[in-house]
Amino acid sequence: MKLPLYECVTRYLKADFIGHEVKTVREAGFTGLKNGQLLNAAETEFDVLVTVDQSIRHQQNVRAFRLGVLILAAKSNRYEDLKPLVLRALEALKSLQPGEFVLVDARV
Repeated sequence: MKLPLYECVTRYLKADFIGHEVKTVREAGFTGLKNGQLLNAAETEFDVLVTVDQSIRHQQNVRAFRLGVLILAAKSNRYEDLKPLVLRALEALKSLQPGEFVLVDARV
């Protein structure tokens, strides 16, 4: 699966998504694009957008796009806080479909 990490997700998380092709938004050439623009650009090349922006699910109609959205919810967007979510995120990716979002929350 091809995954872009939104600008708010640390690049250090790339290596933890084992078995997936992961690029940062910068590497994909999408630097500076905001939610709707980013989803439009990403859906042509990627399968699932990885973000920590929990408001994206309320601000964007994810069903209108041909990619899924994986939202990581932790105390912060630092690697130390996001790393423990990776196993659950990898499991969620197995069933995440285009037009859907899934929230992987550290508080649950």
